[in-house]
Amino acid sequence: MSDALHKTYDALTPDLIIDAVEAQGYLSDLRVLALNSYENRVYQVGIEEKLPLIAKFYRPGRWTDEQIIEEHQFSQQLVDNDVPVIPAIIKNGSSLFHSHGYRFSLYERKGGRAPELSDHEHLYQLGRYIGRIHATGSASDYQHRPTINTESFLTTPYEYLKQSNFIPEYLQSAYTTLMDDLVEQVLNQYNQTEFSNIRLHGDCHVGNILWTDEGPEFLDFDDSRMGPAVQDIWMLLSGSEDEQRLQLQEILEGYEEFYEFNKAEISLIESLRTMRLVHYAAWIAHRWQDPAFPMAFPWFGEPKYWEQHILELREQLSNLHHKPLDMRFNT
Repeated sequence: MSDALHKTYDALTPDLIIDAVEAQGYLSDLRVLALNSYENRVYQVGIEEKLPLIAKFYRPGRWTDEQIIEEHQFSQQLVDNDVPVIPAIIKNGSSLFHSHGYRFSLYERKGGRAPELSDHEHLYQLGRYIGRIHATGSASDYQHRPTINTESFLTTPYEYLKQSNFIPEYLQSAYTTLMDDLVEQVLNQYNQTEFSNIRLHGDCHVGNILWTDEGPEFLDFDDSRMGPAVQDIWMLLSGSEDEQRLQLQEILEGYEEFYEFNKAEISLIESLRTMRLVHYAAWIAHRWQDPAFPMAFPWFGEPKYWEQHILELREQLSNLHHKPLDMRFNT
């Protein structure tokens, strides 16, 4: 049965999940726990006399088989280079499995807590390992996965939102005028910045990092793409400009032990932040027919959300007009 026949996850029942896992040689204890995930469906599946497994069922139509396997191969390359990543389990030479028209992969369950971004040692260690991820990521390019760019993360999502019915009529003019200015500023910044695209984690925030007694473990490379190195760094920055400057300095101190950072990319941080805001809103709008999305994001269709969204975008326009973080490295 083709994956394309499944437009939704309606047929993904506990029995199907257990059957899919057991088809790979495991004996389930019949306990299935749904984990927080909206783009894909992710479950903890109990295994008899062993630790549970994590089963990720991919959203039909999002990635091709080649794109999924390519991401798995990158994760395995990182593991082979002693980078603490949780890779897809390989069974009989494959990491991507098929069952009842769905595609899925399996992972070991790991425990841990979120890193403390106020802890300079945590930031330094995160920088060291992100530098190692990028040293491996720069060794070759993805052949099938896309690139983070202004078209896919800004202009196309903007056009989709502009034509949708989500933005209240009384806010449409303010939204489009503001977005036109933002697009112009982001495109100018991108055109003025020289950088190279490398293989990235792509969604490197604290929710995708487990902190253990040995340090960080990186998980969920599902959004891995080609892009500028700073994409895997800026989401770890928060607070005032001075606080972000110190955080970035600590991260880069560890990072540059393994991979040289192009300081020009600092000027892309606010552009990437803007792109993420727009892309995130369009992502929810695209997925609104999936019943999980109205349940998880009930505020999305309310005017208050769009009023706040416009305020955030106005703040981003102001940030884009300011000079980037002034890095004053100790020598």
